[in-house]
Amino acid sequence: MDKRLEIIYARRSIRAFKRDPLPVEMLEELLRAAMAAPSAANRQPWRFLVITDEEVRQRVAGAHPNAKFAAQSPAVIFVFGEPVGELFDQDLTAATENLLIAAAGLGLGACWCGVTDERRPRLHAATGIPPQLRIVTMVCVGYPAEHKEPRSQYDAAKVYSERFDGGV
Repeated sequence: MDKRLEIIYARRSIRAFKRDPLPVEMLEELLRAAMAAPSAANRQPWRFLVITDEEVRQRVAGAHPNAKFAAQSPAVIFVFGEPVGELFDQDLTAATENLLIAAAGLGLGACWCGVTDERRPRLHAATGIPPQLRIVTMVCVGYPAEHKEPRSQYDAAKVYSERFDGGV
């Protein structure tokens, strides 16, 4: 298998982390990878909030009903920005995916936690991110305390050639 693709297949959602803190240089590398993402008109509308403080991570875990494990992850990274342009959310999700792939390449575990309109007010309050800046994603990251086998979820039945000819 192509070594470059192995990292993509190894990227899995990890929700159990060792308590070891992440070196600042490693966090910076994740952010470098995130900011290497494409963005519409090269706007680069992203901003990132890195939270390593245990008390703040506890608040974040309490603010997101499906991310209680944020309290145990050594770092939580919020991807947000001023919503400019119709492709803003896509720009920030591209940055998030780069961050996740970089984490896998560095031997880290990470989990993308979805941020909905319902969850945003509590997350804004927990993080201090002003409400005029839109939180798009939240990523918990650290050294994995669980192992998941690499995989692809390729399904040829979901692939069409030249024209969609399937049912909906």
